[in-house]
Amino acid sequence: MSAVSSPNWLYGAIQRRRNRSLGGLYLVVAAFLILYAVLFPGILSVGGFSKFTQNWFPLALVTMAQALLMLNGGITLAIGPLVSLGAVIAATTMGTALGVPGGFLAVAVTGLAIGAVIGVIVAHLRLPAIIVTLAGSFIITGVALILLPRPGGFIPGWLSNTLAGHTPVAFLLLVVVLVLWKAFLATPLGLGIYAAGDNPVGAFRSGVPVERVKIVAFALSGLLAALAGLFVAAQTGSGDPIIGAPFTLNSIAAAVLGGVGFLGGKGTMRGAICGSLLLSVMINVMFFLGFPPVAQYVAQGLIIVGAVAVPELLAQWRARR
Repeated sequence: MSAVSSPNWLYGAIQRRRNRSLGGLYLVVAAFLILYAVLFPGILSVGGFSKFTQNWFPLALVTMAQALLMLNGGITLAIGPLVSLGAVIAATTMGTALGVPGGFLAVAVTGLAIGAVIGVIVAHLRLPAIIVTLAGSFIITGVALILLPRPGGFIPGWLSNTLAGHTPVAFLLLVVVLVLWKAFLATPLGLGIYAAGDNPVGAFRSGVPVERVKIVAFALSGLLAALAGLFVAAQTGSGDPIIGAPFTLNSIAAAVLGGVGFLGGKGTMRGAICGSLLLSVMINVMFFLGFPPVAQYVAQGLIIVGAVAVPELLAQWRARR
């Protein structure tokens, strides 16, 4: 085999191994999608598909935000508050002289800045990410409540119609985000996220700027969460300082369902996206089957525990053989 073709062959082998580990997830997602289509045939229409992807899109973004840090060996409890803050900033700026472009920029810069600050604290002060983000979640929630004590604000009607109307704009936006993620992975910082999460000491000795990678991961995570808040605000037509509360645990659940490990370096972003899709479809299927809200929470918990436990049990079983 030539030296030129060898890297391509190695890359292909790695991708095949990663996809093979996701085969079961793909089958489960396909089964739930078929069941959902049977229960709600309207999803096969343009309008039904658009509404479904609009509900899925914010969860997909926050799952990517969480998976970014989990792949790097961290975790964040500030996802939900960042979603709320993004929604509040969008609703309090787009009706002013800043307009939609200024509001969008304010949301993006705020998400990046807060994420970067948390990343600097975690990377340079060597504090546990879960503690820093827990403290940060209280601060961010407080700021959101100061800016907008109760639901309100203003989102232009045309923006809500564009993002949350009867066209699959949300799905197209998700495709764009995934393409940008793929391009980011081709950069040294993108590759460093996996390396630093899998083996920080080895990555550092290999020349990977581990601290810078961690800061970038937190900054991008904050950006994605804040943009998810902007989209939620467009959906509802206003801002809400506590609307993001469910997203923190859901982002962790979806990432875990997608095979992303807590210890870093394990999992793929496409797995995390599939996990978010599975969680979103599960919620809809249980709703159409008439599950009461309490039963839905119990079922979600059992499925998530199974998603974590079954692979571990299978790995232990293979190790004994």
